Amino acid sequence: MKKLAAGDLMSLEQYARERPTFRARVLRHKAERKLAVGPNVTWCFEDRLTVQYQVQEMLRVERIFEPQGIAEELATYNPLIPDGGNWKVTLLLEFNPDERPRALAQLKGIEDRCWVQVAGHGRVFAIADEDLERENEVKTSAVHFLRFELEPAMIASQHARAALAAGVDHEHYRHTDAAVSEPVRLALTSDLA
Repeated sequence: MKKLAAGDLMSLEQYARERPTFRARVLRHKAERKLAVGPNVTWCFEDRLTVQYQVQEMLRVERIFEPQGIAEELATYNPLIPDGGNWKVTLLLEFNPDERPRALAQLKGIEDRCWVQVAGHGRVFAIADEDLERENEVKTSAVHFLRFELEPAMIASQHARAALAAGVDHEHYRHTDAAVSEPVRLALTSDLA
């Protein structure tokens, strides 16, 4: 999948005009790329459109219009665009404020225990947080970035409509029954070359 360049982005003025329509389109798109894995974990599968939305929002909020600032945002977010042989995921750990500190302390290392499995193939565990460390001695972060690298045979099976499963195998959070719905599976297959 092609990375974003400055020329792919709307100016701040254009984005202000088109934001409501663009935002609605992206939210519909994201709904087909979201997967709940148990009650407290959500995976948001990123692609070029979701990343463009994130960059546009950052430019808007930070009022960035200088070429250097735009280049920095692109350098930050472009790594979240899959390259045709993988899926890139934003992992969200969602707990109410009262239980969040205890849960995040218990779930250290959860980002390394997330997996996908194409029917007929073994599990693929996530490569997590390549940009920076997101946990400390006390707790993990509520947000992580994952990459699932797929073998060519797995990609071929996905294009042949093989079932897809996902899960988390952590001692304090085991959810291995997340069958990926057909609309989500189709959206994710479109990311693969």
